[in-house]
Amino acid sequence: MIRRGLVVTAQDAAPGDVGILDGTEAATRAAAFGGVTTVVDFAGDLILEPGTRPPDWSILESLDSRRAVFRDHAYTDFAFHYILAGKVAPTRIGQLAEAIQEGVASFKIFTTFNELRVPYGHLWAVFAEVAKHGGIMAVHAEDDDIVNYMTDTLIREGRDQGENLHLVHNNLSEDLAFRQIIRLARHTEVAIYFVHTTAREGVAAIAEARQRSQPVYGEALHNYLQFTCEDYKKPGGTAVHTYPALKFAEDRDALIAGLLGGDLCTTATDDFTVHKDVKLWGNTIQTVCGGHNGIETRLPVAFTKFVVERHMPLPRFAAITSTNAARILGLYPQKGVIAPGSDADLVLIDPRVTKTLALADLHSAADYSIWEGFTCRGYPVMTILRGKVIVESGKLAGSPSDGRWVKRKVGADVLARPAV
Repeated sequence: MIRRGLVVTAQDAAPGDVGILDGTEAATRAAAFGGVTTVVDFAGDLILEPGTRPPDWSILESLDSRRAVFRDHAYTDFAFHYILAGKVAPTRIGQLAEAIQEGVASFKIFTTFNELRVPYGHLWAVFAEVAKHGGIMAVHAEDDDIVNYMTDTLIREGRDQGENLHLVHNNLSEDLAFRQIIRLARHTEVAIYFVHTTAREGVAAIAEARQRSQPVYGEALHNYLQFTCEDYKKPGGTAVHTYPALKFAEDRDALIAGLLGGDLCTTATDDFTVHKDVKLWGNTIQTVCGGHNGIETRLPVAFTKFVVERHMPLPRFAAITSTNAARILGLYPQKGVIAPGSDADLVLIDPRVTKTLALADLHSAADYSIWEGFTCRGYPVMTILRGKVIVESGKLAGSPSDGRWVKRKVGADVLARPAV
């Protein structure tokens, strides 16, 4: 038995993203079967239907709209990162304090991807305001100049096939971007959570910052712990892709070592569920679809890779799959700990169960799984949400009205130094 699984950066229930299959019910049902009791999804411009969001909506109005999508349609509890995109207006920056006070706590930004990219001057202002009011930044960090230069270069050279994604979203890009974000964070005294670390250089940058007692945290997606850029070359190989790109075996090993040794803190999914034909429609470095349906497989894959294969102590496993995320993102102590007053969220993993993953056994709306044929040793057999059994022995016992929004506040220790 471990403390509940908590998964960050899930994108299943995003009505503005074309081709997404999983609404909140399907997504949180899959999460529950995978031993997850709380998902952290997104609110903000990125995930709303074009034309349906008035341009002057406040952060809190956007949050209310997003909560309404989940209300009575979620088997698990839920929270949201708020996405800030482009040249963040002073009026939006002025809303951050109220949003943090109301329990948003974390703000997602990108340093690449055209209109999503927040310029560094605007980041400076955002970081300072978030730090001032006790929030944390969730950062997708790639060097935009490197990404664009390599995109243009490979197109010019006729090497723009999807199997070369790792040459665009490359190790140098991650190294430069992570270090620039860390420097800006040190200047503004904001805490940083690097989402989907992919390269050994990223792990090293995080480790060095943490050695200086800077509050910097990093996650790894479980597909990065198994696959590498060599898998892109296989038939249908870009199905394993999530942005930034998969890299080399040495990078995969560095991520595993980071989770084992403490330089990385959490495992996550970046879950994004589409039909296989949508996933594989794009076959160039500009058109390959990111994301995959991994919210149900994260916990058993991590248990197999760390506890079974590498003898990770169970307290550390609970930390990288639950407690650390709860602390970093401000869900603790309501979530992430077994203690008086905390939510009675639990998952039971039976280490005697050996299960070869098959699409027919999973519970999202997807018609493929990159984990088909992967053998898990140890599997969730019971998931309990606030004292209520919602999954038991492969049977759904919960209701889509069970899930509640969780108001968050990041602890002062997490904001001041590497607390986990």
